[in-house]
Amino acid sequence: MPPTTALLAAALLSAVGQSQAEPLDYAPAPPDNPLKGFAPYVGQARDFPHSLEFNYLPLNSLMTGPETFDWQPLERLFADAGRRGCQLIFRVFLEYQAKPSGVPQYLRDGGLTFHYFDKAEKALPGPDGAVHIVPNYEDPRLRAALQSFVAALGRRYDGDPRLAGLTAGLLGNWGEWHDGAHGELFASKTVQMEVMDAYEKAFTRTPVLLRYPAAENDRAYAPNHRRPFGYHDDSFAYATFPSGKRGDSWYFLTRLTGAGAEAQARWETRPIGGEVRPEVWAGLWDDPSSTPPGQGFLPCVEATHATWLMDSSIARKLTPDQRERAIIGARRLGYEFQLTTADLRPDAIAVTVVNRGVAPFYADWPVELAVLGADGLPGTPWRPGWRLDGLLPGAEARRWEWRGALPGAGRVLLRVVNPMTGGKALGFANAAQDKDVAGWVTLGEVRP
Repeated sequence: MPPTTALLAAALLSAVGQSQAEPLDYAPAPPDNPLKGFAPYVGQARDFPHSLEFNYLPLNSLMTGPETFDWQPLERLFADAGRRGCQLIFRVFLEYQAKPSGVPQYLRDGGLTFHYFDKAEKALPGPDGAVHIVPNYEDPRLRAALQSFVAALGRRYDGDPRLAGLTAGLLGNWGEWHDGAHGELFASKTVQMEVMDAYEKAFTRTPVLLRYPAAENDRAYAPNHRRPFGYHDDSFAYATFPSGKRGDSWYFLTRLTGAGAEAQARWETRPIGGEVRPEVWAGLWDDPSSTPPGQGFLPCVEATHATWLMDSSIARKLTPDQRERAIIGARRLGYEFQLTTADLRPDAIAVTVVNRGVAPFYADWPVELAVLGADGLPGTPWRPGWRLDGLLPGAEARRWEWRGALPGAGRVLLRVVNPMTGGKALGFANAAQDKDVAGWVTLGEVRP
């Protein structure tokens, strides 16, 4: 660059670096911040603040042939959740105890074999009276179908702003990658690897979560500790912390530790989700809580760095005290960003931001700035190129800098843009959030 331009840039950098930044006051961030918090079933908890909703779908509702698909059941879920500004998490299943088989009809017609069990999980000779139907996961036709489905799903929905993430599903009871008392019928490591390979290829933007962390020496599961997936603990606050008992080796943190350092650090780059165990829903927000000894909700959040949890405890009528404890729990999940200082000048802006939560923000949503107009509305926004993703809790504050001529004097506003039409705004943990305009945090004022 010309010498005069270089000198000007250096002078601006020096001016911004000489801190005259004003501190920005803390206030708790909204409990329904996007991509985090509790995820009730679609339409289930309308009066509790949340930004995520969840549902299961059988594969046969979406897949009608080896390469033919009907996406309308999923589109209806997107539309329903979207009416409340919520993004969707879902899981597709083949077997779900007490529900009909989710295997596509063309595979059933083609002779795919099944194992049938009654309510007590006793084997039956045929489908009459069966409440648990396990397909033959090793059948090449089923394996090809699973790979075809994942590929098609990714082509259509990877990066879709309506989709917050999905759990891998497809294998095991409830799509939870186990078959309980019938472990010998669960998918082999070869089949597991085929499914993981398909997801890894099909989803490069939308997070995919696996149920069980596993390294090379795992007895039942193909290694996943080096794959780009998150994890989900579906017995959260019930079987999260190690119990010390031999039969409880499946507990989430026991498995996570056993999978090694790479799995334990996964939360830094991929979300941790799960489900609050249904047995504790009724008294989760009581004082004392109904969680088992050593499985307290907030300690589990801190230890796992969980970002979101399927939960129906918030769908029932809560007392004011229970509701307040539930909102504290929702806020503690995932990220919480506070803008700590702002240095505002007519030709430069510098802002510092810290993450007070337990996990980073995994999306790369754009940050925008604007100047408040005389009409009380933001002027034309611009994007300074700042990013929130990857800022870990407890890390040094991230410093954002922008240099250029402001479009005018006035109050400077900042927001993060949710790419989903009608999606909820990301709120900062600042007293000035929504002070002048909903969805924007006021940084301060630049005078003429």
